Amino acid sequence: MKTLDRTDISILDSLQRDASITNAELGRSVNLSPTPCFNRVKAMQEAGLIKGQVTLLDPRVLGLDLNVFIHVSLEKQDEGALQRFEAAVADRPEVMECYLMTGDADYLLRILVPNIHELERFILEHLTKVPGVANIRSSFALKQVLYKTALPLPPDGLALARSPRR
Repeated sequence: MKTLDRTDISILDSLQRDASITNAELGRSVNLSPTPCFNRVKAMQEAGLIKGQVTLLDPRVLGLDLNVFIHVSLEKQDEGALQRFEAAVADRPEVMECYLMTGDADYLLRILVPNIHELERFILEHLTKVPGVANIRSSFALKQVLYKTALPLPPDGLALARSPRR
């Protein structure tokens, strides 16, 4: 799959808004019968364009009231140090996102915890024990102003920038 036409874009747009939509409903919304609609979705899944479907939960309802951004600097940035840090945070349930950065810090983590005590526990029992961590700075989100999961899609179709990973 090298290009997406308007119908593919419409399918992706609909699925980004509601992945629980039935194939029949999806087909109706993009003016396709169920079988061709299903085949297009399957082709996009097989090409790796559709990575999966999830249910988005409200963290506050679950008591995860503290949304924290943590800037982490390492003592050195060689491949081994980067891999060790990434492995250390990859399986932590508190870590929602982790980015290798340019600028003052090497990594930016976004974590969700219920309270300040759990943040302290995460930092002291886990983050400070990762070999090579030199500096940790935290910022707290006061309010989530905007949160999107849907990617912007051009309405007229597009050529894929690169082959999706399988």
